[in-house]
Amino acid sequence: MAHKGELVVIGISVGVALGILIAVLAFLGICWFKKRSHLQNANNDHSGMILPIRKNGLDSSIDSSASLSVSEYVTGSDYLPKGSHFSWWSYRSKNGLASASGIPRYLYKSKPLCVPRDIQKATQNFTTILGQGSFGPVYKASMATGEVVAVKVLASDSKQGEKEFQTEVSLLGRLHHRNLVNLVGYCVDKGQHMLIYEFMRNGSLADHLYSQEEEVLSWDVRLEIALDISHGIGYLHDGAVPPVIHRDLKSANILLDRSMRAKVADFGLSKEEASDGRKSGIKGTYGYIDPEYITTNKFTTKSDIYSFGIILFELITAIHPQQNLMEYVNLAGMSPDGVDEILDKRLIGDCKILEVRNLASVAHKCLRKTSRRRPSIAEVSQAISKIKQSRLSKDDTMSFSREDAAGLVCRTELQQVQLSKMSSINEIM
Repeated sequence: MAHKGELVVIGISVGVALGILIAVLAFLGICWFKKRSHLQNANNDHSGMILPIRKNGLDSSIDSSASLSVSEYVTGSDYLPKGSHFSWWSYRSKNGLASASGIPRYLYKSKPLCVPRDIQKATQNFTTILGQGSFGPVYKASMATGEVVAVKVLASDSKQGEKEFQTEVSLLGRLHHRNLVNLVGYCVDKGQHMLIYEFMRNGSLADHLYSQEEEVLSWDVRLEIALDISHGIGYLHDGAVPPVIHRDLKSANILLDRSMRAKVADFGLSKEEASDGRKSGIKGTYGYIDPEYITTNKFTTKSDIYSFGIILFELITAIHPQQNLMEYVNLAGMSPDGVDEILDKRLIGDCKILEVRNLASVAHKCLRKTSRRRPSIAEVSQAISKIKQSRLSKDDTMSFSREDAAGLVCRTELQQVQLSKMSSINEIM
């Protein structure tokens, strides 16, 4: 009987223990389910927010020689609003795009900048178009706060555009320099992808070179623009860690602020030099693409140098690359002063011809057929700085007189006619 009593006691004890265990597991399960529901609700509530890049705002400029890490953007829970159910773990696991770029989801102790409907209102229902970016149109947006920004919208049917969108966010989340366009934030909501940039009041370099409505750029401004671009590229090649290759440098991607200072824009095709190195399809813009890249399908920093050489000749000639610029350049390269013949006629009498020739010499070096013979961006920047700093006295400048200018105009027009005839003959043959 005693033995049976012990068995009953043991059975009751085991039953009680199992009951307690089941109750604890049920409690933990309910807690887990509630926490997961809170996380999902918080994610849904904020899915349409613009995700700010950093606290320093629109007009700030950062000249940093090294890339910024995620830890410099998100430090503990300070970037999360009070009452939020987001943890650092859930932020990293739920939002891969944001965590990869190192961009905080919220402004510190502040509401999000805006939501998609605010952007729609700020762009007057997306009618204030500024131009076309690498993956979609760009609009001017006048925010309710009084700030003016530029909004690039991804075309809804663009598969490649979504990849370029992620590239821009991840790169510009860590690249900050006074000669790179500042990414203010980005927005992803119900399939819509938008990039929010600082607004560049004076548009693109291409607008000023080729539009009859824009004010003509003086030679001094063009030289300053060339130097600004070289500084921006220099940061990408030598300052960023790892180095970044832009892959789509062109005059349309050089934007000018209110002071006519140049900034490099549109990083949708950019690539880190330390990437896996796998070959991909030819990317870029016709007229700016390195011929060696076309034949080898290998893009390097020296390919950016080639594209910059094209931009330098655009500054000198105001001839678009898709309007036989290289034919003019090659013809002018046959004589030491050949660039005089293709100089933008609007600059005649406004520039020092020796400076023009020196800049053309730098551009020719950038356009060398073999990439290893091209200079580095540091060498190019140093050469342009030397041109800018070596202002000669008035007696030694070789500036054009009015008689020289009139003669040059005639020779330039004659040479352009000859080039047109040569192009026509080539087309017939």
